[in-house]
Amino acid sequence: MVFLTSNLLYSGGKFIRKHFRPHFLDSLRLTVTGGHGGNGFPKIGGVGGQGGCVYFVAKEGYTLKNVVKAHSTKRIKAAAGEDSTKVRLLGRRGNDQRISVPVGITVIDETGRKIGDLNEEGKTFTAAGGGPGGCSGNSFIGQPGQSRTLTLDLKLIADAGLVGFPNAGKSTFLKAISKASPKIASYPFTTIKPQLGIIEYTDYRQISVADLPGLIEGAHANIGMGHKFLKHVERTRMLILIADIFGFQLSPQHQKRTCLQNVYALNRELELYDPTLLEKPSILLINKLDLEGASEEFERIQPNLHRLEEQVAECPEEIRPRKLLNFERILPISAKEGMDIDRVVANIREVLDEAAEEDVLEPDLERLTRKNREYGPKVV
Repeated sequence: MVFLTSNLLYSGGKFIRKHFRPHFLDSLRLTVTGGHGGNGFPKIGGVGGQGGCVYFVAKEGYTLKNVVKAHSTKRIKAAAGEDSTKVRLLGRRGNDQRISVPVGITVIDETGRKIGDLNEEGKTFTAAGGGPGGCSGNSFIGQPGQSRTLTLDLKLIADAGLVGFPNAGKSTFLKAISKASPKIASYPFTTIKPQLGIIEYTDYRQISVADLPGLIEGAHANIGMGHKFLKHVERTRMLILIADIFGFQLSPQHQKRTCLQNVYALNRELELYDPTLLEKPSILLINKLDLEGASEEFERIQPNLHRLEEQVAECPEEIRPRKLLNFERILPISAKEGMDIDRVVANIREVLDEAAEEDVLEPDLERLTRKNREYGPKVV
């Protein structure tokens, strides 16, 4: 019986149901503790060494799975400071623990408050401070280090993020524009974890695109996996919304939405989750133009797509946004057949470059003049 049980649960040292485990880890809780301070030497006034600290250091190419692999207990403690002795009055400081974490990490404390961001390679965050060494101020007794449980919340950093309802063709589009190999099928929710693809241009320019799993209505309220997926949109520089030309119906119990209604519904979910997302530059792609009757349907709705402000009053109230995205481009495509993909790739670059130019601030000439003016006597 024991033999059968072990074989049912394990297969070559691995659980049979491994496919049920999440393949993409974007949140991790760690308990971090600073080192205990060393004791002092009261008789001769010796001071104990300070306990070591725990630091998080952002590292490119790193994942939270790497963190779990390196620290399987999810408990990290720095070394204690050295006690003061007759031969060393000032005890040595305890060794620090420097934990490599992915770039794009937000550090959250036990109360849910954001206390740090690690958005650049090499950026460091002090996770737990070491305890002070024993001295006259604390009766020469070393103090314990800081101890707390922190959540590492990963948000993908990408140039563009794909947003759409299930089965809109986001994964097919990502495969068409990059070398990414997401799962593609004719049923909804084939993408169950974020995928990252890289567009490579002939002049060696590269643009990263994140394919996020399909949203559903109510995602802003964390229905489905709403917050888990929407949070990755926050750090993208632009949005690419993809809508099925013939609309979408999640199930027979749900109402079927037209293509135009889906655009409004996506706009509404983004608005309710974080209104600042609507300020990002965006592109709207109307997909599946290879299907029969799709071209005629696009010609019918195209004027309305360019007049979203005028049509919003006719939108059902439950999906009606208060503020609309300002689409830089509205393009019909067929991701499956590769129709107009090159045009979209070029437009993505143009929109990003235009946004970058707008972000460049005009120099403050008056401030520069004050900063560079001469002081002291002038030669005339």
